[in-house]
Amino acid sequence: MVIAQTGPMTAQTNDRHLAGLVLAGGRSRRMGHNKAAMDWEGQPMLASIVEVLNGCCDCGVFVAASTGSPAYQELHGTGGPPAQWVTGEQQGAGPLGGLAAGLATAGEHGAEMAFVCATDMPMIAPGLVAELSAAMTESTEAVVAHDADRDHPMAAIYRVGAASTVAALVESGERRMTAALDALVTRRITVSDPSWLINVNAPEDLHRLRALAP
Repeated sequence: MVIAQTGPMTAQTNDRHLAGLVLAGGRSRRMGHNKAAMDWEGQPMLASIVEVLNGCCDCGVFVAASTGSPAYQELHGTGGPPAQWVTGEQQGAGPLGGLAAGLATAGEHGAEMAFVCATDMPMIAPGLVAELSAAMTESTEAVVAHDADRDHPMAAIYRVGAASTVAALVESGERRMTAALDALVTRRITVSDPSWLINVNAPEDLHRLRALAP
């Protein structure tokens, strides 16, 4: 079970005009099989993340993945928590292309901002969304989680108006997610629970996270 493409989505818990955007177009080469479909607490990892975001994003949840991606091919149309697939990213553009397409689509559905994460971050929680959202100001285009080592551009909130800037980066041949942060007015914050930022790259990572899960 995972997400089926749905029609219009209803508001959930607030009136912030915030969408959820999961970047799920990766090939999962290091994992060896599709991370989006891996079991996490009894459902595919992607479904688990979508379920969390449906509870805290009032403009619905979008999943950016090309029609040729493992996530789309295995999970599209199979049921589960509501989300809308965004498949129009430029081929070969990587997560930056998914970000551009996803932000544009979220804007078309009435969102002003989008919380963006990857499909391999099963510890995502409403608290992360709330802390990033609270740090957004009128002059800020992106709020990104930052730890002692680096920015986490796939644990961030972006204004949907940034879609054109990100799309221009993609057209120029840029593929680094951090390039979007450099091009936007970005605020960096340290979040209260660093486990929210953990992603899964190999089977042993998933085993460790299961031991951490409540």
